[in-house]
Amino acid sequence: MSPQEASIYDVIRRRRDVRAEFTGDLVDDATLLRILDAAHRAPSVGNSQPWDFVVVRDPATLARFAAHVAEKRIEFRDSLPPERARTFEPIKIEGITESGTGIVVTHDDSRGGPQILGRATVPETGLYSTVLAIQNLWLAATAEGVGVGWVSFYDAPFLTDLIELPAGIRPVAWLCVGPVHEFQHTPDLERFGWRDRRPLEDAIHWERY
Repeated sequence: MSPQEASIYDVIRRRRDVRAEFTGDLVDDATLLRILDAAHRAPSVGNSQPWDFVVVRDPATLARFAAHVAEKRIEFRDSLPPERARTFEPIKIEGITESGTGIVVTHDDSRGGPQILGRATVPETGLYSTVLAIQNLWLAATAEGVGVGWVSFYDAPFLTDLIELPAGIRPVAWLCVGPVHEFQHTPDLERFGWRDRRPLEDAIHWERY
């Protein structure tokens, strides 16, 4: 295995969904642009590149989104059985203000025109392409020592209004991005007892499911 191959495997293993480890410093613009360039180099169906990246750093916007997410967190906690609610309670779900930078990754399903090569029978490949851009972003950030946390406790219409997305543009992810003190060795949901990682051998099937 070459050093380059060893490096990418190491980055994949070190990647974490960061919540509590942000230093409070902003990621510098040069590093941020390298990370976004890596995201923009993701493969996409028919070379449609259906993503865009909205960088949010205004403290008022970050605070408003954080307050909305806090409400959604409470709603989820209150929907859980008591035992699961106790397990969930100490789990931090976002670092919106601590990271100082939010990147909203959006999806334009019309990007590329009405005939997109490769989407005729599997239209979801457009959205899959945007998710690949997120994965590229995440791995590049990890290689840079920058943390990423994917926030999913929000109502899409709220976020659409918050950052003034045009009609037809869908928010796919709010990513908290910033320097970190460290990357946890064990993912948070395993550390806090929410759910263990599934063994690889349970996920591999040969020839038939």
